[in-house]
Parts: sequence; C-alpha cells; structure tokens
Amino acid sequence: MREIVLDTETTGLDPATGDRVVEIGAVEVLNAIPTGNVFHVYINPERDMPEEAFRVHGISADFLADKPVFAQVVDDFVAFLGDANLVAHNASFDVNFLNHELKRCGKEAIPPHQVVDTLSIARRKHGGANSLDALCARYGVDSSRRTKHGALLDAELLAEVYLELTGGRQATLVLGGAGSGGDRAAGPLRHKPRPVPLAPRLTEAERAAHAAFMATFKDSVWAKVMPQPAEERPAIAAE
Repeated sequence: MREIVLDTETTGLDPATGDRVVEIGAVEVLNAIPTGNVFHVYINPERDMPEEAFRVHGISADFLADKPVFAQVVDDFVAFLGDANLVAHNASFDVNFLNHELKRCGKEAIPPHQVVDTLSIARRKHGGANSLDALCARYGVDSSRRTKHGALLDAELLAEVYLELTGGRQATLVLGGAGSGGDRAAGPLRHKPRPVPLAPRLTEAERAAHAAFMATFKDSVWAKVMPQPAEERPAIAAE
C-alpha cells in the first residue's frame, strides 16, 4: 500500500490567525518501506517569521524571500500525495495547516479518512511520552542530526518510526535483524536450534526392512558411502 509520510514547518501554531506553512517534507513509502521518492519544498509565507518559530526550525524570512509561494507548488504537492494515506505525527496540526493552504488555492481538502496519526498509534501502543524524539530513542532510530526541526528530516525519521510502530520490520521477514532497533541491514535468516530434538519417525521394523533391502545390492555406490554397523566394518590391521 502506498502512503506518504509527511511533516511541515510553519510560522506559528494557528493558520486561522494568519500563520502559514514554510516547509513541506514528504517521503513515499510502499508497505511501510521508503521507496526513495520524496517531495521537499520551502515556501514563501508572504509574511514575517516570528522569533519563537525561528528558534524551533531556524528558517528565516530572508531565506524564504526568493522561495515559491504555496500556489506555485500546490499542483506538484497534490500530485505527489494522490489518493495515498497521509501519515504524520500529531497529524491534526499538519493537516489543519495544509487544508488552509489548499483552500486558499481553491483545492479540495485532505479528507479525514486519508489521514494516519502516528501519535495516536503510539499512545495506544505505549502510553506515556511519545514525541518523535522519544519514539526514535525507543526504536533505536538515529536522530542525532535533528538539532532543529526540519520537515524532510523529520519525515524521514518518522518513516522509520512508522515502520516499527506498524510491525513492518519483522526478523522473520529478514527486514531488520534481531528485534526492533537492531541491525538494519537485511541478512540471511538464522533459525535457532530446537531445544529438544524431534523424536525419530522410523520404527525399528522399518529400519530393519530398509537394511535388508540395501543388502540385496552388491558393490553398490551406497554401500561405499553409507556408514556400516560396527560389526560389519573391516578390522584395521595393526601396524
């Protein structure tokens, strides 16, 4: 199933009061595995950048001055999303902003049934603290590059977390080594030995019948390679 794991950066917390999207990062996944296909764009919000927002993501108004406005990238974004589910952490925040931007451009809003919220999944599964950083730590996802919020980096990290949350990385499917947070390079499946060997299925009568059958072959290859009972083995001459 094709899904889009997405994150946004904005000028603030509420689009209803004039805050705008300034960055979109989106990662395409197929059956929860990233395909390498991404959508990433910085957007001129056509307004100033509040200091508190700048401290979060480090994106300045000067940096965004020559970037396209949302109306210039909306068709590419809508085409990339298509009819795939949109996966986001605290998805209501991102979707609320995106739907405000889509409405400005006369585009259809992203419907609720198309949205997957990883924060809700994590709360049901783990309870407690479920920030992206906390989930990266829980699942052994390296987030050391995340010194500030960035939409594409956060989407890439969330794609890894989403794979773990949905049970996609199974050792038995040779996708991630032994257990969550382990070696991420695919490798050969290693079966553990049985703690108790299975009981033999052949009866003594069947063994005797087979031995009698094999005895009918003279000078056969099997007689040379198969182990012989101790009493039938030729004695080794003493030197």
